Amino acid sequence: MLGVAALVAIDSLAENATSAVREQARSLVGGDVAIGSRDSFPTPAWQLLDSLAMRGSTVAYQTSFVSMARALATGELRLVQTRAVTRSYPFFGAVTTLPESAWATLQRGRNAVVDPAVLEGLRIRVGDSLALGEQRFAVVGTIRSVATDVAITTTLGPRVFIPERFLSATRLLGFGSRSQRDAVIRLSPTMDEDRFAELFAPRFRQFGLRVRTAEQNADNVTERIGQLRNFLALVGLIALLLGGIGVASGVRAFVLRKIDTVAVLRCLGGTSAQVLAIYVAQAMVLGLAGAMIGALGGVALQFAAGVAVEGYLPVGMKMRLEPRPVMMGIAIGMWVALVCALEPLLALRRVSPLQALRREEDAVALGSAPDWASRLVRIATLGSLFLVTVTRARRWQEGLGFAITIVIVIGTLWLAATLLAAGARRFARPSWPFPLRHGIASLHRPGNQTRSVIVALGFGVFLIGTLYQTQSSLLTATNESLKQLNANVVFFDIQSDQASGVDSIITGGRAAILSRIPILTVRIGAINRRPLAAILAEIDGRPATPASAVSPPAERGRRGVRSRSLAREWRATYSDTLAANERIVAGRWFGGARAGEGEVSLDSGAATRLRVKLGDEIEWQLQGVPIATRVTSLRSVDRTQLQPAFQVVFPSTLVRRAPMQFVVLASAEPSAVPSLQRSVVGRFPNISTVDLSLVEATIAGVLTKIRAAIRGLTLVCIALAIPVMFSAVSATRRERLREGVLLKVLGATRRQVGRMLVTEYVVIGMLGSLAGILLSTIAAGALTRFVFGVPFVPVPAATIGIGAVMIGVVVTIGVATAREVFGSTPMAALRE
Repeated sequence: MLGVAALVAIDSLAENATSAVREQARSLVGGDVAIGSRDSFPTPAWQLLDSLAMRGSTVAYQTSFVSMARALATGELRLVQTRAVTRSYPFFGAVTTLPESAWATLQRGRNAVVDPAVLEGLRIRVGDSLALGEQRFAVVGTIRSVATDVAITTTLGPRVFIPERFLSATRLLGFGSRSQRDAVIRLSPTMDEDRFAELFAPRFRQFGLRVRTAEQNADNVTERIGQLRNFLALVGLIALLLGGIGVASGVRAFVLRKIDTVAVLRCLGGTSAQVLAIYVAQAMVLGLAGAMIGALGGVALQFAAGVAVEGYLPVGMKMRLEPRPVMMGIAIGMWVALVCALEPLLALRRVSPLQALRREEDAVALGSAPDWASRLVRIATLGSLFLVTVTRARRWQEGLGFAITIVIVIGTLWLAATLLAAGARRFARPSWPFPLRHGIASLHRPGNQTRSVIVALGFGVFLIGTLYQTQSSLLTATNESLKQLNANVVFFDIQSDQASGVDSIITGGRAAILSRIPILTVRIGAINRRPLAAILAEIDGRPATPASAVSPPAERGRRGVRSRSLAREWRATYSDTLAANERIVAGRWFGGARAGEGEVSLDSGAATRLRVKLGDEIEWQLQGVPIATRVTSLRSVDRTQLQPAFQVVFPSTLVRRAPMQFVVLASAEPSAVPSLQRSVVGRFPNISTVDLSLVEATIAGVLTKIRAAIRGLTLVCIALAIPVMFSAVSATRRERLREGVLLKVLGATRRQVGRMLVTEYVVIGMLGSLAGILLSTIAAGALTRFVFGVPFVPVPAATIGIGAVMIGVVVTIGVATAREVFGSTPMAALRE
């Protein structure tokens, strides 16, 4: 039921999101087509846009960049995302404001529409003015929603919209300034997206511009939604697997209670096949009921989750019932219930008619050795796991790897439980106290629940421990990066002629300059003496591969990565030493055998995208001046550290006199940071600055949300493990009741019986928790090292605490389920 609820909710939410993306494809782009660039459009691109306008299409523009906003009334500063838009932007999709007329008022003068966070940060209100660079703007309203933006993007900085015609007057976009420029096109009635893609898209891409039609953008977004759905659905699959263990334990308990009934049916002429069919039909009905209840719960959860994730999706969703996920969830749930119930039910075929007259032990009556039918069911169960995970994963290799991981984890837990049972039989000593000795013996007696409880408990601890330790390692790595950085304020977009003035303000404010990082803006002119235009023409003329018919977005992405990398502007620096977050992976650092030639070092990832190798020649264009270089080293850059990372590094002797801008990292007293920022921005309005303590607070806020999600998943894991453990414990209720009565007849007290039970469950809980902790430590170490690329930092106290809590859960469930053993009198049980 829980597993089906999770699957239905996740799949239904994903389908609703996908449908909303398809319906609002043009609203996401703002038009039929969007042309984007991290740099200014080259002249031929402007000419292409003009030719489109002459053919009846309409073009609107948006320029986005980070800058400082200053309140004129309070003097407060705030880092914001400035958006300069033209009058008709966007063509599709509403921009809702408060008051409603604010967006229409925006273009009537030097006005601004801002996120509410801007008003809070600057301590101003609608009607007040703020300064952006060298221009003042009156705040005429606040933003409620923008169709082309996801609400979560405001975590990077609140938005400020201004008219595009006043952008140059702010003087914020000087030499080397970073910005995103977008041209949004509403195509004429005579030109559709396919014709545009055929006639114009290749020409725009030759200039390194990103082209997105509404349909292509919807493909990309829905592909990401599908990837997220497949990842989250793994939680539902785990719920189903744990539920399957519970089903098997519960059906085993049911079978033990039905031995006498089956024996009577066999005496009355019932065949083994008929008896099996009766109880398989019951299992199917119960599986259907559980799956349908789970589907109803999943639908309810879908609507609740739709409200929770609304701000994290790129579209507004109207939640509706999607039949396909509901039917698929019910089918998968029924199948899991059936295959997990079938193996214990198969034991009913071995119940003899004589069992009605001569009562034997349950294990003898049901038989112990698995036959061909049991082995076939086990193969079907394992095959189902692989089939479901492979079909739901993004790639079959990922699904196969996930299924193998689950099998390894469950197999390891099962092996640990088997070793525990064997050890309990071998190492128990007669000198131990009777309650302890009997509790240990319960771990290996016939019909024990050691394996099922340890698997359920260990899997829960494994999931919780993996999530917690991974999150803790990421948090520790972030904190260490902040400590190693030492700086608490950053200034960027500093022009060459402003460097000395900024230095004097910082030192005059009793702050220390820790590092000054030069930034150059370069383009590729040629590779191995082949002009860039010829290389781009060859890439654009390459015929589509057959795979493009299967996955157009992925194929377009592969073909476009290299062309965009070749045609883009690169932010480079110069240095004669390696940074702390860099290491050489191929070649030699500057000053090797070719020290007399122009050298360049590339990030290994950039070299892969450009398809260049050691020894290749690259001609760079720096403000129109060609610079000939040879690739002499490839570097690996650790981007998990809060250190500047550059993909292109020159030796200082090659470019020291070139025009550039700087980033300055400084350290100041925390109380002096605001005044220092005001002094620098007041004198140089184009400079942006970040208080790293605010960055740390933002990261802490994100991690708080992650912790909340982990706590939610922890509760889910516990919720999944509890009914499974109840089922496992209930499977031995009959033997426990018989044992308890026999012990009481022989003079055992309730206290002694209780100690036996507590001993058994404490040992089971300790082993299950220990196995889960060890497996989670291995998994978390692999995740942090190979997926996130940060050092693994174990958290022994927290993981031991998780294990202790789960041990308490096991003991509580065991004692609560065995209450009949405590309460039954010997006489009543003997009569029964």
